[in-house]
Amino acid sequence: MTINTPITPMADLAANTALVRLMTWLSPTFPVGAFSYSHGIERAVHGGLIHDKPSLQDWLVDLMNHGSVWNDAVLFAASWADADMGGNCLEETELGEAMAGSKERHMEAMLQGNAFLQAIGHWSTAESGVAKEMPYPVAVAMVAARHKVACEPALAAYLHAVVSNLIQGAVRLVPLGQSHGVSLMAAVETQILAVAERAARSSLDDLGSAAIMSDIMAMQHETQYSRVFRS
Repeated sequence: MTINTPITPMADLAANTALVRLMTWLSPTFPVGAFSYSHGIERAVHGGLIHDKPSLQDWLVDLMNHGSVWNDAVLFAASWADADMGGNCLEETELGEAMAGSKERHMEAMLQGNAFLQAIGHWSTAESGVAKEMPYPVAVAMVAARHKVACEPALAAYLHAVVSNLIQGAVRLVPLGQSHGVSLMAAVETQILAVAERAARSSLDDLGSAAIMSDIMAMQHETQYSRVFRS
């Protein structure tokens, strides 16, 4: 008896490989320590700025469209384009580090980026010409480009991972039920896709943040007496 095994077209195989790698690299289990950071949300909950599902959703949407998460998306797109052309993302690395608005935001970006670059060694040898330290969005974008993962889906997966991590932190802090967390992920899905599409067509000229309260919360978190998260 002969069993005919379907042959997967090379294009489909490449797409499936990219999908699986994105799921792994941006999984909550990938060792970058994302669960340790709240991006200032802990302080916002402490101050009553985030106190329920609607206020958390508004906060996240503002971050994606007008705040630090938008800037990270722009840096991601620029880094992907640089790496795709054979660049080393040094300019984006310096810019991303300089844009960190507080000590904890700097730590959050750099430590996660460094951890990502260390863990990615299981898929490839050490990347040549790479800065010893690199912000998280720059690191993920560079690796995605060098592994031939398309920019927009990689960017959407990155944004999904960031927002998901912040929601999970808020579920514990507010507190909210797990059902509220899942509902929020469904609610912001179109926002994630829209921001990914817009950022994929952006340039470094589109950098800019107006989410001032988020930056203030990140600064105030540094001196908060009792806290669960590192940022």
